[in-house]
Amino acid sequence: MSLKAKMGIAPIAWSNDDLPQLGGDTPLSTCLYESHLAGFQGVETGGKFPKTSAELKPMLREFQLDLVSGWYSGTLLDNSVADEIKKVTPQLQLFRDCGAACLVYGETAGTIQNQQHIALANRRRLSDEQISEYGNKLSEFAAFCREFGVPLAFHHHMGTAIEDEHDIDRLMAATNEDVGLLFDAGHLFFAGVNPLSVLKKHGKRINHVHTKDVRPDVLASLDWQKDSFLDAVLKGIYTVPGDGGIDFDAIVRELAAIGYQGWFVVEAEQDPAKAPPLQYARIGYNTLRRALSDAGYTLIQGEF
Repeated sequence: MSLKAKMGIAPIAWSNDDLPQLGGDTPLSTCLYESHLAGFQGVETGGKFPKTSAELKPMLREFQLDLVSGWYSGTLLDNSVADEIKKVTPQLQLFRDCGAACLVYGETAGTIQNQQHIALANRRRLSDEQISEYGNKLSEFAAFCREFGVPLAFHHHMGTAIEDEHDIDRLMAATNEDVGLLFDAGHLFFAGVNPLSVLKKHGKRINHVHTKDVRPDVLASLDWQKDSFLDAVLKGIYTVPGDGGIDFDAIVRELAAIGYQGWFVVEAEQDPAKAPPLQYARIGYNTLRRALSDAGYTLIQGEF
């Protein structure tokens, strides 16, 4: 029996919400049209997307796209579960109404991912005790999301309190299975982590996959005491699969070995003036589609 997959893309290649100079003037319709043109079945949300299903559903239908998922800026680290539930509910409602597979939860309490004046080395770090307390809150919050009908996929992310392998190991140990793990090889590679190591340890917790590549020469040139995450993006740290130093064939094979079925999302923030989004979307699509086919995946329509 072959494994099932769908391919999606994130709008950040067209417009970057944290760096408005990167595609800030590009209309959402261009992003959706070119996403479909490149072959993708679905998209994740971004800042330009409508916030109601009455507006979003017809737009997605027009461009023959599904809603895959989308980023949620969580603040559970410094917030109560009750207040976080209140904050997330409108987005969960939108995602459930539009059939999204999950909620991409990024922990943004104290994040430096959107602070261009703060160096990579100065991100927030958590003690074991803080991780334990945070894990309890996250598990409770994730149970609410699951019961609502939109499971949580936790996004480890550069510049946040959960960035490297040690952070991920401790978080997975401190949470229950309601907390799914979003696997992002690009963020792991940037953080100095072997992506296959995380796959082998936490494969069963993975419920969503982002695929971005890293340019090794840009990574080697960064000064972690001076450069911020946004500086790295502007320098071209990220690109699409097939244009950087990550072996996506090996990663997709390992995901197949652990039985992952679901969305594979190309998500590569870079300067659209230097990396034309449609051209790079096609490179990412072709690289990923070939890797999926070689690993035994079948692209499907409809439900998994």
